[in-house]
Amino acid sequence: MKKASAKKTDGRFVVRKSDAGKGQGLFALKPIKKGDFILEYIGRKIPTPLADTLKTRYLFEIDEKWTIDGSERSNAARYINHSCDPNCEVYIEKGRIMIYAVKNITAGGELSYDYGDEYFDEFLRPAGCRCGSAKCREPAKY
Repeated sequence: MKKASAKKTDGRFVVRKSDAGKGQGLFALKPIKKGDFILEYIGRKIPTPLADTLKTRYLFEIDEKWTIDGSERSNAARYINHSCDPNCEVYIEKGRIMIYAVKNITAGGELSYDYGDEYFDEFLRPAGCRCGSAKCREPAKY
């Protein structure tokens, strides 16, 4: 049996297999304090109307005019999974997507943020959410 690999990012995080149904996730290698800046969601800036025609799941809308296509593997933030009870929050600052801790995160803890109602309703609700949180809005029925 082949051992699952983990991919280190910048020394603060590692990308590895998450819980069942969530694929890969981004995990802290060191503790992160509430309020700390974590990282920026990066990628190619494209017009939102173009983004609306694409099939990738790594699109992050800045506003009605612009979207970030975070498909590149160098975008470590693309591995942050959804949670209905997240430990991170996203802020749009001068057209950039910045992610901050809203809770203390222990070393080894998986980073998560709430993907928002539009994404939840379109992609998570139909199949059921797999965040595993006790506060889950619509748990998957396994």
